[in-house]
Amino acid sequence: MPSFDFSSKVDLQTLDNAINTVSKEITNRFDFKGSPVVIELNKKEFKVNLEAESEMKLGQIQDVMISRSMKQGLAPEIYDFSKEPFQSGKIVKQEVVVRNGIKQEDAKKIVKLIKDSGIKVQAAIMDDIIRITGKKIDDLQEVIQASKGWTLGIALQVVNMKS
Repeated sequence: MPSFDFSSKVDLQTLDNAINTVSKEITNRFDFKGSPVVIELNKKEFKVNLEAESEMKLGQIQDVMISRSMKQGLAPEIYDFSKEPFQSGKIVKQEVVVRNGIKQEDAKKIVKLIKDSGIKVQAAIMDDIIRITGKKIDDLQEVIQASKGWTLGIALQVVNMKS
């Protein structure tokens, strides 16, 4: 029976390369000369720690992070900018969580979207992936096309396609 998996994995090396590129670009920019900037990736916890002297500069760092990550092939949805920046002395700090894997509530939303679409496939949640199986490969491709229109706020990849 044909099947495929939805996953939301972030390649650590690609993420590290993107963050290093951002760090180099920011330190070489004229508007950041002489200002304290920290862009640091915590590989164990999948978090990026940002520090700048103002919220405006923090926003510029976020923009560069998204654009450089997209050039590295990472989706912009992997970054969770929901935590508000906070003042610490003369600098502003922000902790950006990198989404890695599909959470249970997101997986349930995806399964519900698949069931509501009326396509004759079965969806099963397996830890941080969702396995989709169907009788025809055309049904699976229909689910993949439908998934491109979903706005879930997470980066979905189609992996492990078997026919």
